[in-house]
Amino acid sequence: YTATVYEKGAEVIRVLKILLGPTIFKQGMDLYLSRHDGDAATIEDFVACFAEVSGRDLSQFFLWYRQSGTPDIAVEVRHDARAGTVTLDVTQTLYPTPGQPSKQPMVIPIAFGLVGEDGRDRPLLSEDGQLSSGILEINALKHRFVFSGHPTRPIASLNRGFSAPVKISANLSDQDLLFLAGHDNDPYNRWQSAQTVATRLLTQSTRRVRDGLPPLEDPALIAALSAVLKEADSDPAFAALVMTLPTEADIAREIATDVDPDAIFVARSALRRAIGQSLAGELQAIRDRLVPAQPFSPDAVSAGRRALRNVALDLIAAPGAPSALDLAEAQFEAADNMTDRLAALSVLAQHAGERRERALEAFRARYHDDPLVIDKWYALQATIAEDGTLARVETLITSAGAAMANPNRLRSLVGAFATGNPTQFNRADGAGYTFLADIVLKTDATNSQVAARLLSAFRSWRALEPVRREKARLALSRVASANNLSPDVRDIVDRSLL
Repeated sequence: YTATVYEKGAEVIRVLKILLGPTIFKQGMDLYLSRHDGDAATIEDFVACFAEVSGRDLSQFFLWYRQSGTPDIAVEVRHDARAGTVTLDVTQTLYPTPGQPSKQPMVIPIAFGLVGEDGRDRPLLSEDGQLSSGILEINALKHRFVFSGHPTRPIASLNRGFSAPVKISANLSDQDLLFLAGHDNDPYNRWQSAQTVATRLLTQSTRRVRDGLPPLEDPALIAALSAVLKEADSDPAFAALVMTLPTEADIAREIATDVDPDAIFVARSALRRAIGQSLAGELQAIRDRLVPAQPFSPDAVSAGRRALRNVALDLIAAPGAPSALDLAEAQFEAADNMTDRLAALSVLAQHAGERRERALEAFRARYHDDPLVIDKWYALQATIAEDGTLARVETLITSAGAAMANPNRLRSLVGAFATGNPTQFNRADGAGYTFLADIVLKTDATNSQVAARLLSAFRSWRALEPVRREKARLALSRVASANNLSPDVRDIVDRSLL
């Protein structure tokens, strides 16, 4: 029961729906439910129903269930003004994975559009004048698609609605992507375009910081985010997503090799401060407009408004100005719901001082008899990106009573530290790795499943820069050399060291 089963499994069913279309997909679902209601049905039974109603051979589609890994889709877009054509050369790459050194091409539906300079979708006419469905069906390693009727260059909007769970790249400039972020009619691609630009910027900025240079800012990206805020009232939840920068883990995955978590943190923090300073007035105006007029409601619209107000607060407070922290403290004290109170506490927690400690103590006192809420309190402290956090976590373990015997408490403290605090878990002195190895060895004797789950925080250790990589390897080797390891921990540590 993993993300692969639940999340990718759902995405694969959506791939099937896009390939077949909604009408045939519904017919397949109806047949499946009538034929297998009450049965212990298999995936093969499920797919066979869709093959029957569609009359289509779905054996290639079934590779989504037989081949592991995520396909890479590269798209090269070329515009020929003289011919008035747009050509998309699409390549799919399937990398080897354990037990599968070579793989067959997948069938992949890429929903797309061509966006004109006026921000509107252009007609998708093939070379023979036929109107395209807006789906590029990729079923070989290479494909070429040509569309006519484009005397001026449009911008390709690819994988709309996340039509396939693939990694997709295209030869689109930052200017192209920021145009899509502001004009594409597909919300997913508007978000993805902004995320791609931010990821590129943060990757470059991280490398500069690692080389001793100042981090980067991007006025064009900040201007695009400003444009998002101007339209935020129509969909606050969407605006909140766009205004949220890629995480440190996202940037680490993009860099992939010789990762320096400290450099990533410096680069990302600098960009957050730049956004907060440049857009302070607009962010405050958003907060003022979205002040709830009614008591707390869990409905989706209210949740979206809260999300944007809290993202705005986080960015306003990023530079650390006392007036911004006053806003966070006021929200913490006046909040009538856990979402707003915890968001304000999260902001305060990232700024050292009496204000933070006072708020943390007030939260603990208020919710001391609610274990699940207190678990959030522990997790929040474990993710503070400061040198003293490891010592704080060690102190909290000691003061948390039977924390070592309480899986939820242990995950809230140790798990949050190891997976949600990249700079402190990956300390250059290796103390974070030593701490986690000690906890895993102690926990394995009483709860091997929790121990194995905690140990999985080392899964990306090979991507780290050499100093951290070696210290992580030593910590894993120490776990591997211990006597009487449980099968759960043995499996994780051995696979980590392969």
